[in-house]
Amino acid sequence: MNTLKKLFAKGKQNLLIVAALAVMVLVFWALNPNFLGKYNIVSMAQSLAPYAVMALGVTFAIATGGIDLSIGTVCIASAVLAGKMFTLGWLPLWATIPVMILIGTLFGLINGLLVAKLKLPNFIATLGTMMVSRGLSALLVVDPNIFFPTGTWFNRTFSNYNGIPVGFLWVLGLAFLCAYVMYKSRVGRYILAIGSNEEATRLSGINTDFYKTLAYVFSGMGAGIAAIFWSASFTTVAAATGNGMELDAIAGVYIGGTSAAGGIASIAGSVI
Repeated sequence: MNTLKKLFAKGKQNLLIVAALAVMVLVFWALNPNFLGKYNIVSMAQSLAPYAVMALGVTFAIATGGIDLSIGTVCIASAVLAGKMFTLGWLPLWATIPVMILIGTLFGLINGLLVAKLKLPNFIATLGTMMVSRGLSALLVVDPNIFFPTGTWFNRTFSNYNGIPVGFLWVLGLAFLCAYVMYKSRVGRYILAIGSNEEATRLSGINTDFYKTLAYVFSGMGAGIAAIFWSASFTTVAAATGNGMELDAIAGVYIGGTSAAGGIASIAGSVI
């Protein structure tokens, strides 16, 4: 019965935010008829893809009752560090993709260990890694801006292919993958159980430290993947930036129906 109530509440929340989104679109369209023009829609989809991917990743951390404030600066740091290796000729363009994901995942692992093993408050731990990731990109990359190439397969694959916002198509695919992990896998069920009652989950024999760490790994990985879409869409990445990006992603997760207290997560709501 409780599960049915949660599902009903989550579905109702999704309907409300879809209705609110529809009203907002109609209002902006009324104010400016070009709002629903093809160019504007493609431009918005390109801009929103990195934030949507970050939101998908941080949903796992929030589902445990935690938060990850580092995803914005980790996203930019991943793009800057990988881009610097590319401009120096250390990496071909295709190799920057796994490097960005690896850097984001590494920061996620650090966050998870700080929160799960060292028992630091998640706010403090991720605030610290936010500062470290921003400072690291500034120290290792003295250039104020890193430039990714334009008009290549990289842009066409992750941003815009002949006017089609392929970045947003990637977001939908990643959303289905995240939904499967969250709702259909043991990992997702344990993460939600930790958010509902961590002590009861631990007493039932589940390694809560491991699965809580894994939730932050997913969050960091999402930031690393978001760096790919950011680099492909904007091509110019400024070092030592990213502050504030996490607030947009986290706000989207909360508004989408994921509980700040943990235990309830809405992947679809995060995307909407």
